[in-house]
Amino acid sequence: MNGVVSVFRSRMLELHTTRSWDFLGLTLPSSEATPFQLAYGDDVIVGIFDTGNDGPDLSLVQNVAPWSLCVAASSIDRTFPTKILLDSKLSFMGLQDPELEKESGFREGTIMFLHNRTSVDCVAEEAAWRANASALIFVEPLNRQVPDVDIIPTIRVDIIQGTKLFHYLVLSPKQPVVQISAGKTVIKQSPAPTVALFSSRGPSSLSPDILKPDITAPGINILAAWPPTIPPTSMPIDGRSVNWNFLSGTSMSCPHVSGVVALLKSAHPHWSPAAIRSALMTTVTPADLLFLFVVKAYTSDTTLDSILFGGIAKTTDPLDIGAGHIDPLRAMDPGLVYDMKTSDYILFLCNIGYTADQINSIVSLSPSTILCCPKGSYLSNANLNYPSITVSNLQSTVTIKRTVRNVGWKKAAIYFARIVKPNGVEVVVWPRVLFFSCFREEVSYYVTFKPLKKSQGRYDFGEIVWSDGFHSVRSPLVVIVSTTTSTISGDDSTVDKASM
Repeated sequence: MNGVVSVFRSRMLELHTTRSWDFLGLTLPSSEATPFQLAYGDDVIVGIFDTGNDGPDLSLVQNVAPWSLCVAASSIDRTFPTKILLDSKLSFMGLQDPELEKESGFREGTIMFLHNRTSVDCVAEEAAWRANASALIFVEPLNRQVPDVDIIPTIRVDIIQGTKLFHYLVLSPKQPVVQISAGKTVIKQSPAPTVALFSSRGPSSLSPDILKPDITAPGINILAAWPPTIPPTSMPIDGRSVNWNFLSGTSMSCPHVSGVVALLKSAHPHWSPAAIRSALMTTVTPADLLFLFVVKAYTSDTTLDSILFGGIAKTTDPLDIGAGHIDPLRAMDPGLVYDMKTSDYILFLCNIGYTADQINSIVSLSPSTILCCPKGSYLSNANLNYPSITVSNLQSTVTIKRTVRNVGWKKAAIYFARIVKPNGVEVVVWPRVLFFSCFREEVSYYVTFKPLKKSQGRYDFGEIVWSDGFHSVRSPLVVIVSTTTSTISGDDSTVDKASM
């Protein structure tokens, strides 16, 4: 297989890596085919993709197909604070280049101060470097502060502190003495995770009835290996050579999820890619008292408060972080999973307008798979057996079906439903209790949504949590109520927005 350096034949209890045949589900001789391949076909790969780095504007999320796992980027609770002291009497706290931690004492020389809300930090750094400055104090909004490896020592301060610092500099009768302390690494002192400003947001423009992103994972200031032939920054004036670098981006959050998926695949070698995604999505449970059982928060930060939007005082929603922040330990034993088959993915292609001939040209179907698109195109994908439930155009009562499979260690289990209703939406789940046994591993349930308000184009959020007292299986609810009718007039024509 091109691009694969090494492969080892994993066994049931051995570690699957992303280069093992069993992990990828690649074709083996018929005599060596695994039950996993017989059940789900050849060439089954767990697709893990990032959202892109086009945030925070809505609907720019990439890699939104239902057969992939779409990962947003969020922070960790490690920061690199440093102290700025003016005239030995006025101090400010800023965030520094992570590489400066190893430097000690105070820096001497000219310090450039830039208070410009539109400048790009790399442009400011180059200007400071060309001015032969010893350091740069760069003022920018708090949600944009992502300390990188810089070409000169750069301290980032927020707008409020930057404005105070600017006023002091302007009103000072003489040129002040600015001292920048050596930085340090601080862990577990800042709210985390916070979703990155650059992380692309939903909803999916291709299929608004499927929530994307799926989850979020660490993607800010991640220490990574770096080729020594390439400078640590993208500036042409940077001639340094390093073996490691601090990187930020959704391309950093994806490897975290890839590693977790490899571990899940090792523990559960017969799980399908959809089952693995389901385990990751449904185990990001919020901090709540659920059937007298307290579960850890991963739609919450380290303070057990809501995950912040890029570090500012605004909470996130599923369009930012999907189901929530990844929790590898709980994903190992999710209790229930939402599985999908090839026929589900084919139905998705049908619903977004692909014809049977087009699907045949891009999909290699197993002999047991029947390709048949329903009449009509561009239908809703809300009934795909996805771990989240999205209704993007709720005008009247709608019923959605979901099927879950018991993968817990207890074959005989009873799960009870708890519902958090989106604002202005009546939500009814039937049945409210799910019974599983050795002879009944899969059970379906139905969710009915009924609009109770007049609204247009507003997202409202809720959740359904199934619990047996030990597992908590959480599915986000995303609903747009479209019950008001407005018209767009022009050239004697009108358009009913509620019917679009």
